[in-house]
Amino acid sequence: MSKMIFVNLPVRDLAKSMAFYEALGFTNEPRFTDETAAAMVWSDSIFVMLLTHEKWQSFTDRPIPPTSASEVSLALAMDDRAAVDAMIAAAAAHGGTADINPVQDHGFMYGRDLLDPDGHVWGPFWMDPAVANGEAAVPEVSQ
Repeated sequence: MSKMIFVNLPVRDLAKSMAFYEALGFTNEPRFTDETAAAMVWSDSIFVMLLTHEKWQSFTDRPIPPTSASEVSLALAMDDRAAVDAMIAAAAAHGGTADINPVQDHGFMYGRDLLDPDGHVWGPFWMDPAVANGEAAVPEVSQ
């Protein structure tokens, strides 16, 4: 089996969360979706499992953090800057919050952050392919 990642996220409203992630470009995998969970596919190896609070609590006794907390920030590589901006716009138009952190523009790398309706942080970003694959050096960035 190839290496894959399944990110499990607790959500208050499964249907609303599914619609939100579909608006960002994820697709639903109905074989792993029911009234308590939805498998949302980003790529052949990256899946987001949206779990109702009840389903989430069947896996752990740990509390679900409030939507004002950041438990993790998940970054998604995008094809170009326009794709980053498009994902941020889609998030804002579908119940998310755009630019919860300052925009990061270092020339060779560009990223923005969004919150989903349950307070989960996603960071779509673009990196110059020559830098990403090692053909070009990482430029110095002034802070």
